[in-house]
Amino acid sequence: MNKLDTALVAGALKEAGFRLTDTVKDADVVLINTCSVREHAEQRVMSHLGHLKHIKKSHPDLVVGIIGCMAQRLGDELLKHEAVNLVCGPAQIPRLSTLIADAIQGKKLTATVTEKIRQKPTGEQNRSLDEFESAYGTEDKQIPAQAFVRVMRGCNNFCTYCIVPYVRGPEVSRPPEAIMEQIRKLADNGVKQVTLLGQRVNAYRYPKGETTWSLADVLDAASNIEGIERLKFVTSFPSEEFFDDILQVMAGSPKVCNYLHIPAQSGSDRILHAMNRHYSSGEYLELLERARDIVPDIAIAGDFIVGFPGETEADFEATVDLVKKARYKNAFIFKYSPRPGTTADKRLHDTIPADIKQRRNVELLAVQEKISDELSRDFLGKQVNVLVEGLSKKSHVNRDQDDNPQLIGRTSGDWIVVFNGPESLTGKFAQVKITAVSPLTLFGQLG
Repeated sequence: MNKLDTALVAGALKEAGFRLTDTVKDADVVLINTCSVREHAEQRVMSHLGHLKHIKKSHPDLVVGIIGCMAQRLGDELLKHEAVNLVCGPAQIPRLSTLIADAIQGKKLTATVTEKIRQKPTGEQNRSLDEFESAYGTEDKQIPAQAFVRVMRGCNNFCTYCIVPYVRGPEVSRPPEAIMEQIRKLADNGVKQVTLLGQRVNAYRYPKGETTWSLADVLDAASNIEGIERLKFVTSFPSEEFFDDILQVMAGSPKVCNYLHIPAQSGSDRILHAMNRHYSSGEYLELLERARDIVPDIAIAGDFIVGFPGETEADFEATVDLVKKARYKNAFIFKYSPRPGTTADKRLHDTIPADIKQRRNVELLAVQEKISDELSRDFLGKQVNVLVEGLSKKSHVNRDQDDNPQLIGRTSGDWIVVFNGPESLTGKFAQVKITAVSPLTLFGQLG
């Protein structure tokens, strides 16, 4: 979501007459798009601000802005930092160009955030954000031929550890016609893969006449847009709502990627209850079983938090057991860190020592790595269809055996594939025969 917001802001500023610079030292304006999900992310922001404070000593006219979730969380407090000129919350980014222009003209420090974050946005606020996304949602050039489209904002789930509902506000689904218009524009600009975004993307619902659109309806309609060849969606919450409908569209459409990112967070029912996740480990595994029954070759990814307050060794072992049963393609594993204002921070003590969190993190990663290795081996000798993203970080590899650089791409199941080929393939599809594997990467040759 932050990548999308960054792309939207870049597009708006470009239209306002700005251009991106290669280095901070050449900039008149520096914007830091922030995340508040984990403490480490906010610490990195403060580190950047410390660096910018020194730069401003020799470049006093430099305008520094904080945008995103940390801006919404801290608001005016960030203006106390001597490097910061403006603060802008996620819902206010359509006004960012004006705020920057005012800051350049030397006007007072400004913090623009949503005062009552859990209050339902007005129709005018929603229209402003929709128009902003539709106007500038075609600017992301980071990965050729790919783009993100937000289908809903906010979250109503209130997991006890999560700060998102307090910085992104209540759930609001965008009108389907606005989503389709944006996807059509992207297709006209050469985009082949669109990823639909929502904090709980499968909770999308939009009343329209006598019917209510679900994510399944959005996927089905987007599949009919000429030029779009792949559709993905993240992140799904483990819920019965429209679950089978979404999977049926996935099974029936060659354009909808056979990929499901569905965080479990824990394998312990006791911890899941403390997290306010609204399902048991058994119910979660049943959802995965149904997904594999409807879409047999589906690739599934998960998220986990280790060291949640009160997590015992037995709780952790239940998580290990769930990971073994779930057999994820990959899993994102994080150590719990308290976030200010959340229920867990208010009511639960962060009792798990750092060394135990670290050990559990390493152990769970090792369990998942073994599973990823086993699953990746199934690709040996097979040919896969890859959407090429561009040069790999080791583009020089194998140049002595092949005149072409090493490229990177992904399958429809989100497997990373590296191979040597002409850079002109970037943004195009290629057939690659897999000749070697690692737990998270497939290696191959052009077919």
